[in-house]
Amino acid sequence: MNVPSEISRRQLLQGAVGGALLLGTSGALGGIASNVAGASSSPKKGGTLRAGIAGGSSSDTMNALTPIQTTDFARTLNLFEMLTVYGPTGKVEYLLAESMVPNATATAWTIHLRPGVTWHNGKDFTADDVIYTFQTITNPKSPMPGAPLLARVNVAGMKKLNDLTVYVPCHTPYSTLNEALAGWYFNMIPVGYDPKKPIGTGPFKAHSFTPGVESVFLRNENYWQSGLPYVDELLIQDYSSETSQINALTANQVDVIDALSAVSISAVKNGGGKVWIAKTSGFTPLYMRRDTAPFNNVDVTQAMRYVVDRPQMLEVIFGGHGIVGNDIYDHADPAYDLAIPQRVQDIEKAKYLLKKAGHENLQVTLTAAPIGPGTVQMAQVFAEQASAAGIKVNIDLVTPEVEFGPNYAKFLFAQDYVIYTSYLTQTALSGLSTSPFPETHFSDAKYTGLFNQALATTDIKKRYDLEHEMQVIDWNEGGNIIPYFLPTIDGYRSNVHGIESSVTGWPLGAFNFKSMWLS
Repeated sequence: MNVPSEISRRQLLQGAVGGALLLGTSGALGGIASNVAGASSSPKKGGTLRAGIAGGSSSDTMNALTPIQTTDFARTLNLFEMLTVYGPTGKVEYLLAESMVPNATATAWTIHLRPGVTWHNGKDFTADDVIYTFQTITNPKSPMPGAPLLARVNVAGMKKLNDLTVYVPCHTPYSTLNEALAGWYFNMIPVGYDPKKPIGTGPFKAHSFTPGVESVFLRNENYWQSGLPYVDELLIQDYSSETSQINALTANQVDVIDALSAVSISAVKNGGGKVWIAKTSGFTPLYMRRDTAPFNNVDVTQAMRYVVDRPQMLEVIFGGHGIVGNDIYDHADPAYDLAIPQRVQDIEKAKYLLKKAGHENLQVTLTAAPIGPGTVQMAQVFAEQASAAGIKVNIDLVTPEVEFGPNYAKFLFAQDYVIYTSYLTQTALSGLSTSPFPETHFSDAKYTGLFNQALATTDIKKRYDLEHEMQVIDWNEGGNIIPYFLPTIDGYRSNVHGIESSVTGWPLGAFNFKSMWLS
């Protein structure tokens, strides 16, 4: 894959409370789809929904293809839409596309578009817009953050078969293209798109925008999903701290707030608000460079994994909310192999492995930053747990700009914040030696071969079997420590209804404001 510029990496990573690697696939966590706040109430139309979103700065943007901060995604996910999306349980759902059909070898796809969709300016959404979007994303002079996942696509060879049908050839087999396009950087844009005048197909239209302060959106009266959105106006306001968010909620200055920590739950409830907690497949890994000592010795990396008391860490940081991890990403993906034994803390085994590797008194530096919910606390808890095995972890606390700056993916031992992606998509982004963001620098010919085989098969069962083989390698030899999949904790006023859970890791049901209503 072509490696994008540093700014593209930062755009991919700074999406949520300072940073996020963003893309995804199908899967399910039992029962989550039915969890909707106020679902028993009949939706009502009208009013202004006021959202107090964490983050934001003077660099806020409404550009469809280059959102950076959490507040940017809150806007773009309501202004624009993609061909496919990840639904509440993580399953790939068709949005602006009605279907995507690969040929027998997955070397070409035919995309059938949804009829009756119009842009905010009243023009029809057509195949020309899809081709233009792909061309803009992969422009070699200024590639967008989504470019790495389109490297297998022969964009120059794309053809309009009719207004609602697009032929997409691929350089190499790409059986998961429909999953990749559900990532957060594939919003469709109209031919001639002007980022300063954002025109989308989403449920809301841009009205006003003050970077770092607030943005105002009006209901798209011609939205193709009948009856949506419910509110007439959406107001998104930037907040720099949880305390300011909670104060605004309790003072009736906003209706919903996002990305809270467990310690804020009581504050919201004591202030008369309600709390919505969702399990997700978002995660904040500790990643180790497998090509550099001491982590080029697999005994050391395995020892680092065995020192973690995962349930304890989840309890300390998120009050027990979330899902215990097993050093393999993308729990919501149906290909996630639950048959692999759950790793548990084993201090004696960690000590044995360290002695075997000649690192009984191991000292390492962990580069940590406030890039996502609980990341700094995670580093502190890990250091404490590792000390039981004689490991001295020195925490180098840096800013998100340093964590995701020029040295990103060069650190020996560091953190990331990852929004839900499909297993194969995440592997393409960071799990191979040829990935654009090779955090662990893991290189294994068998693993790469299995990956290429998986992308070449359209037989889902065979693909899952190949992915399971890859995950066994991850568990035994990989460089990621994934202690848990974090929850999203959001606050809201009692007059707000229709908040949904989402396994993506994005707050407020992946900023699904179109489905919320006020009573």
